[in-house]
Amino acid sequence: MKLFLFALPLLFFGLLALPFLPFKGGVTTKKQAKRRFACNACMFALLCVFSISFALSSFSLRAEASVDTPTTVNEQAPEEETAAGAITGTSAQGMGFLAAALVTGLASLGAGIAVAAGAPAAIGAISENPKSFGKAIIFVVLGEGIAVYGLLISILIINKL
Repeated sequence: MKLFLFALPLLFFGLLALPFLPFKGGVTTKKQAKRRFACNACMFALLCVFSISFALSSFSLRAEASVDTPTTVNEQAPEEETAAGAITGTSAQGMGFLAAALVTGLASLGAGIAVAAGAPAAIGAISENPKSFGKAIIFVVLGEGIAVYGLLISILIINKL
């Protein structure tokens, strides 16, 4: 069973990466690009279906195992705890973790947009006048600062949980 739990994620990542292998030679036509995109989308959908079915099957196995072993009030819990049984928390903690993830993700997305707009302009300015390197690089670094601020806020959120 442990080998299955180790091999299953590797299989999923292999299925997800499979459509990218032909890109090594490059896409020559629109038809090939569309076919490869459709193949990648199908592999992603297959990965989602497998992961959902695997999660539901492991959930039903745990539910059946808990029904099979009746416990009394005086009986102590076993010392061996599963990883899923060890995870406990409130819905407020879950919302806090979601907030931290959203802060980091959206700040990184904003930083990427800022750098995508500022870096080509900075490169163009430096190519015309090499003395403008210091002024141009500041605008690129300011865009990256947005991601750092988002990471800092998410760390503060997680510390409060």
